[in-house]
Amino acid sequence: MLPTHDLCSAVVNVELRHLRALAAIGDEGTITDAAIALRVSQPALSRTLEQLEHRLGTRLVERTTRRLALTEAGQRLWEHAHRILTQVDDALSEASTGPRPLRVGFGWAALGRHTVPLLRGWRDHGPDTAVQVRRCDDPEVSLRRGEVDVAFMRTTPTDPGLVARALYSEPRIAAVPEHDPLALRDAVLLADLVDRSVALCSTAATTSADLWPVGLRPDTFEVPGADEWVTTIATGDAVGVTTEATGHSHPHPGIRYLPLADADPVAVYVAWPRRPTHPATSAFREHATTLLGAAPPRTARVHDLGF
Repeated sequence: MLPTHDLCSAVVNVELRHLRALAAIGDEGTITDAAIALRVSQPALSRTLEQLEHRLGTRLVERTTRRLALTEAGQRLWEHAHRILTQVDDALSEASTGPRPLRVGFGWAALGRHTVPLLRGWRDHGPDTAVQVRRCDDPEVSLRRGEVDVAFMRTTPTDPGLVARALYSEPRIAAVPEHDPLALRDAVLLADLVDRSVALCSTAATTSADLWPVGLRPDTFEVPGADEWVTTIATGDAVGVTTEATGHSHPHPGIRYLPLADADPVAVYVAWPRRPTHPATSAFREHATTLLGAAPPRTARVHDLGF
């Protein structure tokens, strides 16, 4: 570890090109792919990374013959690098084109039936600030990296630099193939799914085997994203458990969404950085709270899901 005065000197010597190099390496997973993304040679990118590590006096990337992975320090700096680079790009863009839109992040199910009223209400009655909607695989990571200014989440953030406010509770629903005997019911129970395989979406954090009692848990397996999750269920390879919003955001002719009568609802939160990254953050947060925060807890019904 470098002495404090040497470390401060090293930080001063870190340039944007160093941060762009680490950001690309963390994003792409290999030096080769990162070099292609940055349009530089692989040797040049390797030298930039080595220079950054030397100036900081710590290893940021673990390299083996088979893989490349960020160290703990590298992971932290990778997220900071994204935020810093985003802020720099925003500042340069605003200097030439004016204020940027407020970036709002949603998970893959968005807010279901609330999504369009929320955005239309902001457009029609909110401040004169455009909103740019971004889908996030992990809204908390997107907030930490400065990719969005406000995000809607179904878990509370773990980063102390983020603040969250609960808005409403959302019922859980089951997703079953249209030819499954369960599709004929008006509602199902968790126990009804135990003898079937349950697909878990890796980009959602609301469902796991822990939803079922110990000893009465179904076989589960993970799929990488929403499209794979929907397709897996529609083809009859599994069933799924999700929140009510999915029935609105991802209707599918091969899937029947049914109320899950004995599962606890999921809280929906609006989250933002403790140090806001956009001047309209507070106004949008209050807009969301006014529209959604007074929504009473609901029990999903079949007609609510679009059927």
